[in-house]
Amino acid sequence: MKGHRGMRIDVLTIFPDLIRQALSCGIPGRAVDAGLVDVRAHDLRDHTDDLHRTVDDAPYGGGAGIVFKPEPIARALRGIALERPSGKVIFLTPEGKRLDQTMANRLSLEAHLVLLCGRYRGIDERIRERYVTHEISIGDYVLSGGEFAALVLIDAVVRLIPGAVGDAESALEDSFQNGLLDCPWYTRPPVFEGLSVPEVLLGGNHRLIAQWRREEAMKRTRERRPDLLEGQDVERER
Repeated sequence: MKGHRGMRIDVLTIFPDLIRQALSCGIPGRAVDAGLVDVRAHDLRDHTDDLHRTVDDAPYGGGAGIVFKPEPIARALRGIALERPSGKVIFLTPEGKRLDQTMANRLSLEAHLVLLCGRYRGIDERIRERYVTHEISIGDYVLSGGEFAALVLIDAVVRLIPGAVGDAESALEDSFQNGLLDCPWYTRPPVFEGLSVPEVLLGGNHRLIAQWRREEAMKRTRERRPDLLEGQDVERER
């Protein structure tokens, strides 16, 4: 997906078109077009050596489901490493560390990420032992494939690259950036179906507006995600 001046993201998958199509629009698509990030989707079937391009097999020891074979993944990873050897190899799995804003911020500073998308019962454990450097989960649920988790991670990371979002300040003020959920936001008209915009937002006093937004963010976080306030000096923030 075009050349770049910054980050490179390689995605290993058996559905490369899913990745390419999803990243052809929105903020990631614009970042690709602007050369801020280079996203390459690699078809694992291109790294097989049999007539049927087999990427999976039954698990040793029996049981339901199938497992990704190690050879195609290893070949793909070695090929990428020949071009750019320093990338973090991330396996998208429910068993990984939970993706949050702090992690997204940190990953956005990396020059190269390699995302491995599993399916079925997962991947041969030897790939995890030999090649995977990080394991990331996007939540405590199971998807039909790691492609969707990879797209979530890519979107969370790419929007933080300078220049990817038109208003850089907007990305810095998103939910979780300061450990809180976002405050309510309003736009025209001032009255909609009998509901009015809070007066403080119409008065033009930026100090009072900032204070109101902070208080509303704290209130929303207490009500919906009190776990985010653990360890914070809540009294000081009021």
